Amino acid sequence: MTTSGLTQHINSQDRWPLHSVAQTLTLEHQARAELPSYALMQRAGLATAQLAMAIAPHAHQVWIACGHGNNGGDGLEAAVHLQAWGKKPIVTWLGSEEKASSDAKQAWTRAKSAGVTFLQHPPLAFDLAIDALLGIGAQRSPEGLMAQWLDAIQTSEVPVLCVDIPTGLLADTGEWIGLSPAQGSHVCPQRHTLSLLTLKPGLFTAHGQDAAGQVWFNDLGVAPLPQPAAWLQQHVDAPANRPHNSHKGSFGDVSVVGGAPSMAGAAMLAGIAALHGGAGRVLLGLLDEAAHHAVTAAHPALMVRQVAALDLTTSTVVCGCGGGDGMHALLHTVLSSSEKLVLDADALNAIAVDTSLQILLKKRSQRQKPTVLTPHPLEAARLLHCTTKDVQSNRLQAAQGLADTFECTVVLKGSGSIIASPGRSAVINGSGNALLASAGTGDVLAGLMGAYIARSDDVFEAACHAVFAHGHVADEWPNDGPPLDAAGLAASVRSS
Repeated sequence: MTTSGLTQHINSQDRWPLHSVAQTLTLEHQARAELPSYALMQRAGLATAQLAMAIAPHAHQVWIACGHGNNGGDGLEAAVHLQAWGKKPIVTWLGSEEKASSDAKQAWTRAKSAGVTFLQHPPLAFDLAIDALLGIGAQRSPEGLMAQWLDAIQTSEVPVLCVDIPTGLLADTGEWIGLSPAQGSHVCPQRHTLSLLTLKPGLFTAHGQDAAGQVWFNDLGVAPLPQPAAWLQQHVDAPANRPHNSHKGSFGDVSVVGGAPSMAGAAMLAGIAALHGGAGRVLLGLLDEAAHHAVTAAHPALMVRQVAALDLTTSTVVCGCGGGDGMHALLHTVLSSSEKLVLDADALNAIAVDTSLQILLKKRSQRQKPTVLTPHPLEAARLLHCTTKDVQSNRLQAAQGLADTFECTVVLKGSGSIIASPGRSAVINGSGNALLASAGTGDVLAGLMGAYIARSDDVFEAACHAVFAHGHVADEWPNDGPPLDAAGLAASVRSS
């Protein structure tokens, strides 16, 4: 028997390389040229069967929905092992002996010889479902029998294991093909995906995390390509102890510029997050001067100033939180003077409609002045002059396009936030959940970002750490605790 690689849960190390469909196919082609015929499918089938029994050890009747290609062949090979282990695999197969690839045909022959049950329709009852319908090459929406089987899998309440990629999900982007989010919802709380040979970016951004559930990985004993398409960030090292002989000047100043009338709360959230994120001092330049006394009384640790009184040349500036229309008039100075700069919210909207501001933003890179943009998908679409749908259909491409266009680091927020920078492999963040889907959490991230980059020479890595720390609060929020809102988030973030 051919030896499979080790199946690992993707929480077991800090960063994982992610490879595109094209890279995965190249790697597969290389492996097939070096390994005996059918070896990869044998390894994939064994890994699938082993994981199936690990996640559902008491399952007896296992429905394996197999497509006509090699993904279906992996499912057929898994059925052979399950049958040998005393389980009752039931296979529905969309392929045929005449049209199957040589490997899939061999898997079908082995399954028939092993006594595996084949049916034309899904069984009425089963303890585990295995989705081996479509692999990474899928480009169109499932239809016909495949769509019917997929619907039965997605709405089942038994555990589900997807082979390589959930059917209907694009491996490169995490986009559903031909399915609305409502149709693509998943009832089963026990969803698993075994990614084979490589990990794919689409499993971790856009709809990927909902579709895939818990992700497992088996490299099938094949060494990866040296340069991944992106990285998945799963952990960040715990912060080091600060030297005892420290003072407030040791950890940098953060100046928050924003807070127009009726929107001072956004700037306050950013300021509090910067303080809790470890900034030595936080200066709050509020556009709403009438709010200065109230903010000072409520948050005496924030040093409230008139915007004109801030020395932008000596601090990291966080600009745009609750800035409103007043942001535009300030941005020429902010872009020209700030040493390190985080641009969020209304600052991004102002830049999107003013080419002179865009030129100033690009020139910052030439002057070795680092900048981080933190757009949500709509703000990214405005900057890219496209639609939000365009951004969400390929989040990696959108984030990298923004980074290259404006020559800065970009954090594209959302499910699987993406951190991109010119000349570096993008990082998909693995922390965070839907608790962050509330007003003000983006302001908290901007302030936290300011604190992290204020004391780091590597702005890209600091941005990665800030995004992870922001999401980690939501991951660790107690189920029996109070609801997580932006104020609670700002008070709970920690320094790097």
